[in-house]
Amino acid sequence: MKFMHLSDLHLGKRVNEFSMIEDQEYILKQILEIADREAVEVVLISGDVYDKPIPPVEAVRLLDQFLVDLGKRHLPVFLISGNHDSVQRLSFGNRLLAEGGLYIAPEYDGMLKPISLQDEYGAIDVFMLPFVKPAHVRRFHPDEEIESYTDAVRVALSAATAGAEGTPVESLRRILLSHQFVTGASRSDSEEVSVGGLDNVDAQAYAGFDYVALGHIHGPQDIHFDGEEAEGGCPKIRYCGTPLKYSFSEANHEKSVTLVEVKEKGDVEVRAIPLTPLHDMRQIRGTYLEVTSREFYRKFDQNDYIQVTLTDEEDIPDAVGKLRIIYPNLMKMNYDNKRTRESQEVDGAEQVEQKSPLQLFEELYVLQNNQGMTEEQKKASQALIETIWEDER
Repeated sequence: MKFMHLSDLHLGKRVNEFSMIEDQEYILKQILEIADREAVEVVLISGDVYDKPIPPVEAVRLLDQFLVDLGKRHLPVFLISGNHDSVQRLSFGNRLLAEGGLYIAPEYDGMLKPISLQDEYGAIDVFMLPFVKPAHVRRFHPDEEIESYTDAVRVALSAATAGAEGTPVESLRRILLSHQFVTGASRSDSEEVSVGGLDNVDAQAYAGFDYVALGHIHGPQDIHFDGEEAEGGCPKIRYCGTPLKYSFSEANHEKSVTLVEVKEKGDVEVRAIPLTPLHDMRQIRGTYLEVTSREFYRKFDQNDYIQVTLTDEEDIPDAVGKLRIIYPNLMKMNYDNKRTRESQEVDGAEQVEQKSPLQLFEELYVLQNNQGMTEEQKKASQALIETIWEDER
């Protein structure tokens, strides 16, 4: 059976105040063409369907049209919510829609039941786990020790990874949709992840599945187990990435859709099909005279979304207005010269991502009070940090 894996559509997103709706409509039509050409049989959408919990009307209309177009092709669609979505709003009417082949994961309720598909090799069970936090899972499993995101995913999947009616996992073909940050994945600026890796999930939590269709990280990439092979076998775990570039940190990404062909048990083939955007995202650099010379800009599409870094030592009057005559979709402009380099702060901010929230709070406490925190204060602060983070939506 051939699956198409999508995620992080972020419909309705604005990048540097530019609406992406036209670009998103263009790329969704391209995805439909690929589905036709590749004879896709099932579509998986792994969260962050919208960019906001309450999406703009044009985003809702765009998703509606995309799902209608998939329905006309009689393609079953499996869809979960991500951290940008409202699971309650997205899953409205899910039981009714399932009768037409559109399966939308409801809010996590302590259970994880598969939808079973059939092909020439037998049954394929598809499980859907929307974005969860430890507090969500702890509510339904009060007797389990759930202190981290890894614990939460492991406990949530514990029923799913057990063989149905005593059937051993080794003989079952199982696919999972999940929207989490798996440890080791390469991130981009446009993603929402916690400082200090508080939301990390160890890949070992996904043992027992043949393919894990991940969402949340915007760069397409495979995730691999560290150390020994997991019990039940190591699944193929993959982020398919966004279909479009949503930040200049993604300028060098090659966006694609992922095709997954599941044959008999243990035989899973994964390949990426490139996508061509309506407007690419491009970073250019040079003096004002260099970036405005015809010889310079004739080498690429001037209608791309552009970030310009000017290296002139003196500011150019009305530089943005002048540059937009040549680059109508100029998104950002900055200077890199002696003045800006001298004003940059280089006090170790680049190490922030490697520090836990408690470490950062301790540093702030020291700056404010000229003394360190006591062990009692550290414990109380850690508990408060976890409570705030888990309750945040």
